[in-house]
Amino acid sequence: MATKYDRIAADLRAKIRDGDLAPGDQMPAETVLKETYRVSLVTMRRALDLLAAEGLIEKRHGHGTFVRIPRQHVKRTSERHQWEKDRVLLPLDRRYGTGSTERDTGLEMPDLEFHAEYNEIIADQDLAKAFGVPTGTRLLERTYRTRPRSEPAPFGLGHSYLLYDMVAVNPDLIDVTKEPWPGGTQHQLFTIGIELDRIVEEVTARPPSADEAEELGIDVGVAVLVLRKTSIDTDGRVVEVSDSVLAGDRTQLSYTIELKRWPLAERRRAEKGL
Repeated sequence: MATKYDRIAADLRAKIRDGDLAPGDQMPAETVLKETYRVSLVTMRRALDLLAAEGLIEKRHGHGTFVRIPRQHVKRTSERHQWEKDRVLLPLDRRYGTGSTERDTGLEMPDLEFHAEYNEIIADQDLAKAFGVPTGTRLLERTYRTRPRSEPAPFGLGHSYLLYDMVAVNPDLIDVTKEPWPGGTQHQLFTIGIELDRIVEEVTARPPSADEAEELGIDVGVAVLVLRKTSIDTDGRVVEVSDSVLAGDRTQLSYTIELKRWPLAERRRAEKGL
């Protein structure tokens, strides 16, 4: 049975989706809403918290609560990595100007604001285990932020890690001024003779930290998706580990898993034994 705050949230949700409350509109004050729905302030706040967690409204300190203006949607599919690998062998003019972000969003390079930072760090216990190297191994940490020029917040908070001594043989790979690199990480690795064999992605969901919520422009009630990508080369070595924190209210992860077909003879034998 739905609670009072569930029913209130459902009513307000319908008004937002039907356009009665439009993006950018200020919501009535909590004290007004509680009188409208004849509930306690606690119940009213719980209903609003549900809508905030869904990314439908946002609370602005000192200003009130507003219907959230929809953010640029991002759809990451399982084909994106093969798409990037296929582009590695293309000439520069074919690689330039279109990357994974453009593919995931449908935007073009002029629509995006890109920022990268490079730092030399040492592997902590977590990263050392992920790479299969001793703690204290030198790593190149690459921090990425990409956002639509029309929005104040990035799509996600990205941190990519490479083995420093491995990539330093090509000085361009430790030079942040070479970013954005046409063809992305897979082409960067190609310049030092590395071909990826497979990529493992692990996704978890959790509440954002206060800093993450502020940078992503989300309410603390909106969950984030934490994606760890591990890239393994054709020799079985882990050559890149990346961690991305993605806003749950505007990110869709879509995976298509191809399944092998049963051999016809084995299928027929199994059908006879049913």
